[in-house]
Amino acid sequence: MRKLVGVGLMAAALAAGLVSAQTHKLTAVGASFGDLGNPFFVAMGKGVESEAKKIGGADVKVNVQSGGYDINTQTNQIENFIASKVDLIVLNAVDFKAMGPAVRKAKAAGIVVVAADVAVEGGTDATITSDNVNAGKLGCQYLATRLGGHGNMVIINGPPVSAVTDRVAGCKAALAKYPNLKVLSQDQNAGGSRDGGLRVMTDLLTANPKIDAVFAINDPTGIGAALAIKQANRSKQMFVVGVDGSPDAEAALKEPGSVFAATASQDPFRMAARAVDIGNQILSGKKLTNQIILVPVKLITRGNVGSYSGWTATK
Repeated sequence: MRKLVGVGLMAAALAAGLVSAQTHKLTAVGASFGDLGNPFFVAMGKGVESEAKKIGGADVKVNVQSGGYDINTQTNQIENFIASKVDLIVLNAVDFKAMGPAVRKAKAAGIVVVAADVAVEGGTDATITSDNVNAGKLGCQYLATRLGGHGNMVIINGPPVSAVTDRVAGCKAALAKYPNLKVLSQDQNAGGSRDGGLRVMTDLLTANPKIDAVFAINDPTGIGAALAIKQANRSKQMFVVGVDGSPDAEAALKEPGSVFAATASQDPFRMAARAVDIGNQILSGKKLTNQIILVPVKLITRGNVGSYSGWTATK
């Protein structure tokens, strides 16, 4: 009888431990993003902080860092998160493969790691990202349709992360139907920045006397490319398509005479908030039916920008 009571008490203790694990309180979150010089990642940082405070209350600790698109910098940030014993890391990896060891180290320390915006090696608990393949398809289908399937275009590429490679892959899939639409350049890495877009597009304009359209892997790159086109007095010759649906792109679409023509919109604030929510669910013991969650995108043009609500964080 005494043995049965002991077994019962042990079972109760195990059950209590399980309940305790399932109600783990979110106390500290670390987040590292590609580059906080990009408004997209600033909005993501706000999304992380907002959702973390919503879940964990005012006392939850939130540490948002800029990786500066540098592997060593971001690796050090994750090591610091591990040392400070955060519950959750939201990671926008600066490199798919190179950040894998840091992810594995965080996982070995018992920390939940959720990839946001881009995928990363290392066994993350979940990946929350926009449907980047479709973003590329939407942008380049618009571009091809507007050109009637004929002409010369360039793709301004970016950092080696999944969001970028997926967008380019989606763009190429759309262009495959148009053999008379020639891609003059597709490998120039503008670093995902406005300055990079300006620099790369300036070089492309010098090298190519006839360009009809530009697909940029994000809006800062596209805005920089548009500036280069304007400075070269070639605004009447071509147009630019980006990805993000950023406030700057919104403004460019509403500006008379702008060469910026379309963007596949994302919502970085909601994406990052969703990453924290999913991470908290995992901390609470929930098993995900799908570890990869795709957030839908929509093409924004001059025709529908008036009804576009924009990024959540800017409202």
